[in-house]
Amino acid sequence: MDLAFIPSPSTGVVHLGPIPLRGYAFCIIIGVFVGVWLGNKRWIQRGGRSGTVADIAVWAVPFGLVGGRLYHVITTYEPYFGKGGHPLNAFKVWEGGLGIWGAVALGAVGAWIGCRRRGIPLPAYMDALAPGLALGQAIGRWGNWFNQELYGRATDLPWALKISDDPSVGRIGGTYHPTFLYESLWCIGVALLVIWADKRFKLGHGRAFALYVASYCAGRAWIEYMRVDEAHHILGLRLNVWTALIGLVLSVVYIVISAKKVPGREEVVEPGAQDAVTDGAAADGKDTGASADASADTDAKAAESAGEKSPKEAGASKAADGDKESVANGAAKLTKDAGSGSRSGGSRSGEES
Repeated sequence: MDLAFIPSPSTGVVHLGPIPLRGYAFCIIIGVFVGVWLGNKRWIQRGGRSGTVADIAVWAVPFGLVGGRLYHVITTYEPYFGKGGHPLNAFKVWEGGLGIWGAVALGAVGAWIGCRRRGIPLPAYMDALAPGLALGQAIGRWGNWFNQELYGRATDLPWALKISDDPSVGRIGGTYHPTFLYESLWCIGVALLVIWADKRFKLGHGRAFALYVASYCAGRAWIEYMRVDEAHHILGLRLNVWTALIGLVLSVVYIVISAKKVPGREEVVEPGAQDAVTDGAAADGKDTGASADASADTDAKAAESAGEKSPKEAGASKAADGDKESVANGAAKLTKDAGSGSRSGGSRSGEES
């Protein structure tokens, strides 16, 4: 008897009237939004404009969805083009089946188109987006939980995933390793690792993105090895294990070679972004100076209307008052001297007679 396990949803879709709301699609959409949000914050920190990441994502996301679906259909073609397959089911993305390898590869092509149109270096853009990609994958993996797919081998661990029986799709009920949960947690760790390494070593020229690919592939290799769903094997290993190992090696080689050829980080990631910031600051300073002048003129006019005088006018008034005082003093002195003279003349006349 299982004492503890992770339950699976009884259904992966909820109908809002005639509109089906699918858990798988919601997880993908939320993952995209979170990835773009984090990428935008990092792009601004690198010196880019706000909104640029979203503008380029308009190209990258559709390409990524098509690439992810193509990789899944090509590597698992039997349900669509094999004996008894249904080709039209290849378009039913909501039923699951997106290969991350194809999504990243073709999504990078879309990002390249968007970056080229904006004059932005693709490696710098991918570096800013790398942790957001990992975090978006962590959220998107929960879509497999809603669809009860891509689980691992049977287990009775307390965190085992409870899978319901469904003979129509060949699903046998029981408790299995929740590989979707393992990968989701691993992707969160990858995002934190890239953020830390980027701050610590100032990764540039695509090395932050390469670190994301390398660390994700390292985890995907052992998680993929645990899965029990149908897959093609090469030399006894699942195809996705080989893909992960190749991606790991290529990413490490790129980091080493790139660090030697172009060390450091790009100083400019978006042409004109810093000029726009400088022009904005200058405009703010100009507006502030104009406001100060206007305020001074307003104060002067207010002082005049209140009967006060400007410093220049006050000085002129004080000088005029001084002149008036000097004239008054001079007049008083002349009057005094005249009086004294009269009195002296009268005294001398009386003494002579």
